[in-house]
Amino acid sequence: MKHVLYMLTALGMLLYALPMISFDSGRGWVTLFGALWALFAFLVVGAHLHFLLGVDAEKKKQLERVRKAKLREWQMKWSKERKESRSL
Repeated sequence: MKHVLYMLTALGMLLYALPMISFDSGRGWVTLFGALWALFAFLVVGAHLHFLLGVDAEKKKQLERVRKAKLREWQMKWSKERKESRSL
């Protein structure tokens, strides 16, 4: 729920501020600040959308499968080494 609230807040700030930001070529630092501020706000919105769409959940599942497969490999290797050490 907090991600929805933060995303809507950032979108609201963008909707309020974008018409007020001057992108004229004569203002130099003011224009640069406005462009960077808008870029940062878009990044915030994008990060919250990324979380809300569940992209991280798919990645976590995939990483968990890889972790379990590696654990099985290590367990097989350890059991093989134990059998070899017992036979000596």
